[in-house]
Amino acid sequence: MYLLHPTFFADTGLPLANNNAIMLDSSSSRRSFLKTSGVASLGFLGLYQFVNHPLLAAPDRSIGYGELVKDPKGILNLPKGFTYQIISRQGDKMSDGLLVPARPDGMATFRGRGGRVILIRNHENGTNLDHSAFGKQNELLGLVDKAKFYDYGKGIAPQLGGTTTLVYNEKTGVVETQYLSLAGTARNCAGGMTPWGTWITCEENTERAGGNEGKTEQDHGYNFEVKASEKPYMADPLPLRAMGRFNHEAVCVDPSTNIVYQTEDRPDGLIYRFLPNKGGQLLKGGKLQALVIKEQKSCDTRNWERLSTPKLPIGQKYAVEWLDMADVESPKDDLRLRGFELGAARFARGEGMWFGNKEVYFACTNGGLKEKGQVFRYRPSAHEGTPRESERPGTVEIFAEPNNSDLMKSCDNLTVAPWGDVVLCEDTPHSFLVGITPKGELYHLAENVGFQSEMAGGVFSPSGQTFFVNIQEANVTIAITGPWKTA
Repeated sequence: MYLLHPTFFADTGLPLANNNAIMLDSSSSRRSFLKTSGVASLGFLGLYQFVNHPLLAAPDRSIGYGELVKDPKGILNLPKGFTYQIISRQGDKMSDGLLVPARPDGMATFRGRGGRVILIRNHENGTNLDHSAFGKQNELLGLVDKAKFYDYGKGIAPQLGGTTTLVYNEKTGVVETQYLSLAGTARNCAGGMTPWGTWITCEENTERAGGNEGKTEQDHGYNFEVKASEKPYMADPLPLRAMGRFNHEAVCVDPSTNIVYQTEDRPDGLIYRFLPNKGGQLLKGGKLQALVIKEQKSCDTRNWERLSTPKLPIGQKYAVEWLDMADVESPKDDLRLRGFELGAARFARGEGMWFGNKEVYFACTNGGLKEKGQVFRYRPSAHEGTPRESERPGTVEIFAEPNNSDLMKSCDNLTVAPWGDVVLCEDTPHSFLVGITPKGELYHLAENVGFQSEMAGGVFSPSGQTFFVNIQEANVTIAITGPWKTA
């Protein structure tokens, strides 16, 4: 006998493997117990929560990269054969004379010359000068043209988010160049890379002009675009207004259509897409839309146990349609509320998002029965964004919802690995890198044991040889190398 909600049985009271996961195998016709297959399969087949405690099998080391090995330096536990190095720290002097800012977050990589990697990195900062690229007394502020700041803060409290760019030589393991590439934006959390060689960086902030005792000069809550460049340059701080003003988190772009998908980091946020008027030229405007589950208008996907709303099963595909949004600059910061009222689906803190395997994956940090996190998968229509879309609509499904902290908790930034697995960062003090296979099997790739901090911005180099990740509160960026799979 099983409960109706198809999730992994949480908090069984039985021991879990320290660095890997377990598989629960269920049958709808009879009560069954665990087989000896080893990992937690929580993906698109869906699993059921048993009334009785199941037996637990030992981990199967064939999934993922095996057991994590204790780091003698006490920073990052990794599988056997893997190594890491810290390549950038807050306060390091950069090539432009400024300092590496604090709180590194979302990142993307681009192919450079001669085996070099162009790495663009967000910084989730507000106006705290302890986090600044310009020094704790703004003593380096004059090194940057005032016109290159989106919000100069009257020269007293400039917004200290924005982006830095690193040029990393993958052959030598050396950062050759490092510079500030966007200035004056607020709390740049995540974003997404584009097929035309830029990074869209997102403000997770909706402060209005006049805030901070009158020192805030601009409205916030926008996306900005930064080109990938080995040569130091500062992006023009032009907000992509047509993409909406809200508590942005991440975006991804379908290279076949140039459609941009977006998450919103709110407990009651929406999932959006942006149909650009001209692909690759986002400043030329376009249409903003919100995701609607066709048969369940105003659907609450969060699956919270404390809510009486219907629960969505793992792996069940729902046909989608898209709702045109009006007044997208939302002076009242009510875009999500208006969208839900008109039928858009509600999600629990949409965070990381990535386009891979011709699909869109996105994380909801505190979704799920136990509020431990969900990963969704959206499969675009064969006619995505066209008048024929209704003939074969796209579908959305819960790809993973473990409801078990030993498997996954507070999923945040994510990427798709060269071999097809989803790799996500946990936003918790004791954080892991978690892999999810296309079958929905979960495993651990790394464990942060050195700092009480989330990991953020995990991304592979274009060659697939290096995985870059930030430990945010430690203010470091790390490069991980080892026997990564290639396909």
